[in-house]
This record gives sequence, C-alpha cells and structure tokens, in this order.
Amino acid sequence: MDFNDAPDEAAYRRNVREWLFANGPARGWFAGLAGDAERVAAAREWQAKKFEGGFSCITWPKAVGGQGGTSIQQVIYNQEESAYEVPRGYFDITFGMCLPTVLKTADEATKLRFVEPSLRGEKIWCQLFSEPAAGSDLAGLRTRAVRDGDDWIVNGQKVWTSGAHFSDFGLLLARTDPEKPKHKGLTMFWIDMRSPGIEIRPIRQMSGRSAFNEVWFDDLRVPDAQRLGDINDGWRVSLITLMNERLSIGGGAAINFANIFANATEAKTENGTLAEDTAFREKVADWYVQSEGVKLTGFRTLTAMSRGETPGPESSISKVVSANLTQAMAQEMLDIQGEHGLIADPKTASSAGIYQAHFLSSPGSRLAGGTDEILRNIIAERVLGLPGDIRVDKDLPFKKIPTG
Repeated sequence: MDFNDAPDEAAYRRNVREWLFANGPARGWFAGLAGDAERVAAAREWQAKKFEGGFSCITWPKAVGGQGGTSIQQVIYNQEESAYEVPRGYFDITFGMCLPTVLKTADEATKLRFVEPSLRGEKIWCQLFSEPAAGSDLAGLRTRAVRDGDDWIVNGQKVWTSGAHFSDFGLLLARTDPEKPKHKGLTMFWIDMRSPGIEIRPIRQMSGRSAFNEVWFDDLRVPDAQRLGDINDGWRVSLITLMNERLSIGGGAAINFANIFANATEAKTENGTLAEDTAFREKVADWYVQSEGVKLTGFRTLTAMSRGETPGPESSISKVVSANLTQAMAQEMLDIQGEHGLIADPKTASSAGIYQAHFLSSPGSRLAGGTDEILRNIIAERVLGLPGDIRVDKDLPFKKIPTG
C-alpha cells in the first residue's frame, strides 16, 4: 500500500491547510478558557465553523448533512487539525457513538431532527449504558422501563456517563422485560437530558476533572416514539453503538511522539541525553510500532465504514492496544522527569503537564468502552475463533439470575 498522497489527496490536503490557517484558533486560545460552560460554547462554535467549511463528518452522506467524502479525506483532515489547539472531546460521543446508531435505526423524521443540527454544533449527545450493579456486564443492567400507554416510565441509575452534564440528548439502554434472558429483554431509547425526572451528579476524578457523571431516573416519562429499534431488541442496537465506541476510543495513543523526541533530546543521563540511551530508544521504537499498527487498523475500519458497514470486533484490538500504550508512555515519561514529575500545573510542568494528565486519566481509558478483559474475550472469540467462556446465566430469565 502506498501511503503517499495521490494528486487529488495532495490537493485536498492543501485545501484543508489553507482553511485551517485562515480559521484555526490561535495557540493558547482554548486553554485560556475557564470552566465547562465557556469550553462547551467554544466547542459548539468550532463545530459550527467546521460544518460551514465542509469539514464536519466528512465521510457521512450529503443527504444527512455530511460531506460525502472518502475515509482518506477524513484522515487527512484529522492529521492537519491535530496541529491546532481546538476543542476536543465534546462531540466525540455524538459523532463517534450516538448518531451512527441513530442513522442505522431511527426513522427519517428523527434523523432530520437531530443529525444536521448536531453537525452544526447545536446538539451534544451522551451514552447512558454503564450501571453500578452491572460492572463490565452491560447486559446485566437493572434500569427499568415499564410501558404506560404510549409512554415508558424509566427508573434506575447510570454511572460513568461522559459529558452528561452538558449534553442535550442521550442514548438510553433499559430493561423492558425481566422475564427474558438478560440479552433479550433490553430496549434502546433516545431521551432529552433536560426532561423532568433526570438528576445528573458529576463525579470528581483523581485528575481533578469531572468529565463523568452519575445519572438518576425517577419516573422519567419517555414516549414510545423515542424508541430505537424493536422492543426487547436493544442489545442488537447497542452493539452498533459499542463497535463505534471502541473505534472512537481506540484511535491511537494520545501522546505526541514529536513531544517525546523533544523531551528525550533535552533530558540528561549519566552517558549523555536520553535520546542516546539504547534502552529508551528501544521502548520508543516499540511504542511507535504499536501506534502505527493501531493507525493502520483504523484505516481498514474507516474503509469499511465508508462502504456503509458497521465497525467489527477488530476495533476492540485498537482500543486495547491504544489504551495500554498511552498509560505505558505516560508512566515512562513521568519517571524520566524524576521529582519534577510530581508537578501537575500545566503552567509549570514540563510539556504543559500532558504526561501528568495522561498518567491520571489513562487508567480510565482501559475501562471506558469495555474493560481490557472484556475486549480480550471479544478478540479471542470473534476474531480468533477460540471457544467462548462458559456462561451459565445466558439463557436464564433475568429476574432469576442470582444477585449479591
């Protein structure tokens, strides 16, 4: 495979560079904003600007507000945008997980209502899946949705919901039939996050941020018209979300290699600079190989998505590798800083504290979107074809599964 730009790709890259040069924010602009409210507003503004410039969800069909472009064009844009300090993460769940599910399962009126306005930055989504009692077993969730005429009444709790405190809408997976086995009694809904009966409680993380939330439902009323897919077919719908989620999280290590090389050139050892240390160079080479493997696997998945296919279990490979890779790189780069690694203030710390930030946040990446253990099971069974684990509760009615 030739990874050099073809003539039309080179022309597209020039177009992207020119647009970013004219519209990209100045360095330090986003970091200078205080609090979630200002940063969310800035993210919406940047998303709207990208839409008007023709760079919002480049591979999505024009009929839903996308650009009808190619996977390579999306890759080119991502590569060029990475050089700019723009708001990141606020729309990842919207475009990486929720709206692909809406596009696959919703009626035309729902798609018309949500997709293009979200592309314009007007609507942000969250994903309401994980629960305290279920752990890594998503199918063990206990939030109930009980039919009441043309509505459903929802009661229960979700946890680790990223961005719930600033989201406008969310995808909710709930149990609608406890008489069925756990995978067969679930139903998916979309909900308005400002509806009566929803309480959102931010969770303070060790990094100092509060990106995750607990979300409580107390007699939340959800119209049946907000159901995605058939009743009790929510597990199949959720797999669309999960495959896209693992692709989104497994996009590659979050630490920039150029920054590592710069630090290694400056750091001193007993025998010269760290960049000249053989053991360190071997580690960097290993990290780079893993990172390139994740990137190329992502290209393969992007090609499948450009054909209208749903990401498969191979996205679990990228997610496992990239999450562990980011943690290993952050740990090593903190060790290199010695006592200075204790300084987390981005105004004082080396490299604006990026290694400290990733050291504190990277363990969560090994849990979000499926734990390492769950994903390794998926890889073993669905990619390698190995025998599955014995699951004694698979065919039991959910209400008969022992608890406690």
